[in-house]
Parts: sequence; C-alpha cells; structure tokens
Amino acid sequence: MFERVIWIVLDSVGIGEMPDAAAYGDQGSDTLGNLARRRPLDLPNLRRIGLANIKRLENLPPAPRPAGAYGRCALASPGKDTTTGHWEMAGIVLEQPFPLFPRGFPRRFLEAFERRIGRGTLGNRAASGTDILRELGPEHLRTGSVIVYTSADSVFQVAAHEEVVPLAELYRICEAAREMLQGELEVGRVIARPFLGRTPEGPEAFARTANRRDYAVPPPAGMLLDRLAESGAPVFGVGKIADIFCYRGLAGYVKTRNNEDGMNRTIAAAAETNGGLIFTNLVDFDSLYGHRNDAEQYASALESFDRRLPELEQALRPGDLAVITADHGCDPTTPSTDHSREYVPLLVFGPRVKAGVALGTRATLADIGQTVAANFGVRIGAGTSFLEEITA
Repeated sequence: MFERVIWIVLDSVGIGEMPDAAAYGDQGSDTLGNLARRRPLDLPNLRRIGLANIKRLENLPPAPRPAGAYGRCALASPGKDTTTGHWEMAGIVLEQPFPLFPRGFPRRFLEAFERRIGRGTLGNRAASGTDILRELGPEHLRTGSVIVYTSADSVFQVAAHEEVVPLAELYRICEAAREMLQGELEVGRVIARPFLGRTPEGPEAFARTANRRDYAVPPPAGMLLDRLAESGAPVFGVGKIADIFCYRGLAGYVKTRNNEDGMNRTIAAAAETNGGLIFTNLVDFDSLYGHRNDAEQYASALESFDRRLPELEQALRPGDLAVITADHGCDPTTPSTDHSREYVPLLVFGPRVKAGVALGTRATLADIGQTVAANFGVRIGAGTSFLEEITA
C-alpha cells in the first residue's frame, strides 16, 4: 500500500512505566512525562502529528485534529535494552532475557580474555561509562590495560584511549569478546567504547568519541530485515541499525556521528532511495543524556529533533509512510542512570496515512514490524499489523 517506509527510532524516548516496571526497579519512570513536568517542551511538530494525544503531557495539549495516527507499544519481551527492543520490532519476542552481570564477569572468563587479547583488564563491574573513565582512565594510560564494564543492561563494554589502543585493535578485541561470550555468558551486545583526553577533569577531560561500535548477538533467521531482503524490498540502515542486526538484510547502511547527522542521513536517503525501508536509530537521547541523567539536554535534543521534522515531511513522497517510535525508556529525571521499563510512543504519518486514528496500546513492538512486513507482502513471527487501520 506504501511504496516506501521511513522508520525512526528515538532511542530511549519512553512514554510511561509499564505495569511490571516495579519488578525492574523502574516504578515512576516516565521519560517524556517527567521531562514535560520538569519544564515546558517546545514540540509543535510532534504535537501536531499526535504525540500529546497518546497520553497527557504537561504543557502539551492534545492536537484537536492530529495529522497522523498515534498510540503506544508495550515491550512483550522481558528486559529493557536496545537489542531486545529492536529485535522485537523485527518480530522476535524473547522468552528469556539476555543475562546480566551486575557483579562483573566471572574471573575465569576475564583471565581467558586477557590471554586472548594480550592485554590486562581494569574495572569489571557495573558502572557509568563517564564515571569509570574518570576513575580508571589514568591507569589505562599508564598500563595499556583495557577498561571492561557492564551496566544494568546485558552488555560487555570495552573502553580504550584511541592513542593507546588503535581503533582497529579495539574492534578486534571486541570481536574476540563477542566470540567468547557464549552460553550463559551470551550478552546482548559487546560495545567498543573508544575515548580521547588526558585527564579525568578539566579542559582535557576524557570523552568518548563517535567511533563506538556494537557487536550484537546474531538475531534468529526470519526476522523482518531477512524477510524484506527475500521479497526484494531494499533496506537502508542509518546509525547503529547495521550493528544491531549484524548487517543482515541490508542493501546499504551508513553510520552516524550524532542525532543531527542521523537526520541529515535519513533525509538524504529519502531523496536518493526508491522503495523499501529506511530504518534509522537516533542514539544521543540514550547514550549522551539518558544514561547521564542530563534532563535539560535530553529535552533540548527532543526539541532539536522536532525542528527537523518539517524537513522530513517535505522529503516524503506521495507513497511514503513514516513511523516514529522508541525501543525502551531511559528517564533522566530519576536517580537511576539505566534504561527504564516503559511503553514507547507510536506516531505514523504520511501523505496517504489516515489522520487522527487512535491505534491504542499495542501489545508488542512487533506490531510495527508486522505492519511493515504486510505492506511489502510478507509476514514475521510476531505482531499484529495495523496497516488497514492507517490506510486512507
């Protein structure tokens, strides 16, 4: 019904706690709602499409005639991380969550890992990325040992200074970790965290660079990107989409430096591609602001995205469908710096989309993937399509 789909994931932009949030320590989390209570949000374009019609947001009255369809999605899988959310969008609903290591990884694994990479390790505990750089960065510079840490998510993160461990070596180290983390140790992602700087604080303070790379567990066969590739519908990934899906089913992809670059690349792809899916992840909300509890910059990033929406709308062709959603929450107003178990917004718009349709609370993020699949004449393993509801 639509010749092309442009799907943007606002990484971590949740819209209120799910019923089981307390089991995850996330009772009271509401990324958008708490931000709106913290200070007025200037989001005229998201509001016009229907954001404030999903739920009450302080200082953002509902649009009397929303330009798009609107609703929210629950996460049916256990967990609250990037891999889980994106996999579910593609039709994979997990029965068991990826393993967590709040006390660090087993010593026997670290010893084998150190032998494999020829370097020592520092850290090996759950920590904020910025905090652990301040604490262990100087020792890393002295010894060359890489900094290993995790979080409340299923991740094995390796931080190294780009002038101490060249990027190519850091990526090989992470590839080795990905290969070794099997069975009970099979975390959702291994993440390369390169950084620069000379001191923990001050003008030359340690700061992570844009050369991050994610190494996800390969998704099971038959997920959305596989099915689209089999059907001949090209998929173009923007941002970390390629890493999340292990480059499967992609006709092309581009990495991005930040949200602005992600929007630039998405709008450029809208001008250059014909048919298929443009699949974008905008990660700054999560990595720069959510995990650092920087509510003001999180709000500003939302407003910056909102200002770019008219450009995206102008780039839409008559047969285009646009989707805006998220993969989980990361409420920067709560004491926790971890992801939060939240519903995510669902906004659907385009020249031929039926305006003002209330899509309600969807049982799973896979409903979005099933809608995209149905549009291109295929099916995925989970989800209920809402394609007919939005077709004018």
